[in-house]
Amino acid sequence: MASMIMKLGSKSEVFHRDGQTWLCSTGLPSDLVVEVGEMAFHLHKFPLLSRSQVIENRINDYSSEDDEKCVLQFHDLPGGAKTFLLVAKFCYGIRLELTALNIVGIRCAAEYLQMTEDRGDGNLIMLSESFLNEMFGHWTDTIKALETCKEFLPYSEELHIVSRCIDSLAMKACADTNLFSWPLPENGIAQCPEGNHVLWNGICSTAKPQPLSEDWWYEDASLLRLSSYKRLILAVESRGMKPERIAGSVVHYAKRHLPLLCRQPSFRGRNHAAPRSLVSHPSDADQRNLLEEIVALVPTQKGATPTNFLLRLLRTSMVLQARPSCQDKLEKQIGAQLDQAALEDLLIPNIGYSMETLYDIDCVQRILDHFAHIDNEPLDPSNYIIDEGQLMGGSHPLTPMTMVATLVDGYLAEVAPDVNLKLPKFQSLAAVIPDYARPLNDGIYCATDIYLKAHPWLTDSEREQICSLMNCQKLSLEASTHATQNERLPLRVIVQVLFFEQLRLRTSISG
Repeated sequence: MASMIMKLGSKSEVFHRDGQTWLCSTGLPSDLVVEVGEMAFHLHKFPLLSRSQVIENRINDYSSEDDEKCVLQFHDLPGGAKTFLLVAKFCYGIRLELTALNIVGIRCAAEYLQMTEDRGDGNLIMLSESFLNEMFGHWTDTIKALETCKEFLPYSEELHIVSRCIDSLAMKACADTNLFSWPLPENGIAQCPEGNHVLWNGICSTAKPQPLSEDWWYEDASLLRLSSYKRLILAVESRGMKPERIAGSVVHYAKRHLPLLCRQPSFRGRNHAAPRSLVSHPSDADQRNLLEEIVALVPTQKGATPTNFLLRLLRTSMVLQARPSCQDKLEKQIGAQLDQAALEDLLIPNIGYSMETLYDIDCVQRILDHFAHIDNEPLDPSNYIIDEGQLMGGSHPLTPMTMVATLVDGYLAEVAPDVNLKLPKFQSLAAVIPDYARPLNDGIYCATDIYLKAHPWLTDSEREQICSLMNCQKLSLEASTHATQNERLPLRVIVQVLFFEQLRLRTSISG
């Protein structure tokens, strides 16, 4: 539904503009001047007062000693002079075209002027309401109308136009696309698969329209203003939409409106370009406010929102210096699903004032602490006992804790070369993972060796402390062979490795 044209008569166009004045050439002299903003409309009393109670009251209240024209001022009319011109044409019975872009202004102006059915059948309030009710059945037109509502506040809210638009969009977004096919939002026409013919009425001749994917509404929703988008998300959530679908829409919206999010280094090797329609670059303050609002919309259910997206949000929040409560919410949510994170996303550059280390170790420590706090995995070490075959083959049970253990060991290996990384911080990160969650200790051994190489000034006592993080009994044959020849390790550790190697060999022979 692109538009609806109302023909209330066969009159030709009688309105014409002369500078800041609109004239109505009907052959009768004008006896009414309506001033709206900087524009003056020279009209006639009867066509307007016959349709508007407000105009009739104003004319009756108007008093002038001279026989001059009656002058009325409507500077606060919703939509201003542009909308009043359409209202005036309607009063004169001139062809009027209602569209999704002008209907909200016309409806609000009709309410302002009290153009009810008491002034005559088919008045503007009823006609505009009929158009709105029809328009709510069309996704694209409802989107367009909703975006114009901001210009007509508070009338568009008081008349429930905004809420009706939101409800209409939410209903369609929550609809089961497997049961039927909504028209594609770009052009309102359901496309047929390649090779099919289309009849005159748009129905495929050889196949039914293909159902839309669940993310069909993401793009259009991302074009909404933040206030409208927030209400839409709350509406679809109240209708029971799955958190994963809501999270997908929030991700799409964030990528469109947060340019800084798309410029984060963690995008390397991936196609994370901002949408082509994103041409403006808002200020850091605007991006910070928007980011905090987006974080509030992110579903809190575990696993609903991709962990890599949450980490990019966290990184961006640090750059924009978002409120601590915003960063804390992200850290807790990331911690709840840390087993789904990738190492490259966890490498958050340190942008604090101290810049003590290359990467933000403290942030990762807090995330790890959140994970350890909420992890309800049963602590049954027997589930993690591995035999020689598993040590040789590298197979071990995959649980959230063991996956995070692998992630932490990889992270430690990445940050270990930093000469500014203090031993207590390295130890604190490694100690979060319990011994039973590392069936193999090759990862922590590799990270420890890298740290020892980058920090040759460590004392013997400090080298003993860092080596106590690994269990020499859980090293693979390859790692054990390397450790026995590693001059950076304390002698006691090398002796332990040799002892367990001999024990393993003896057990293997006797077996």
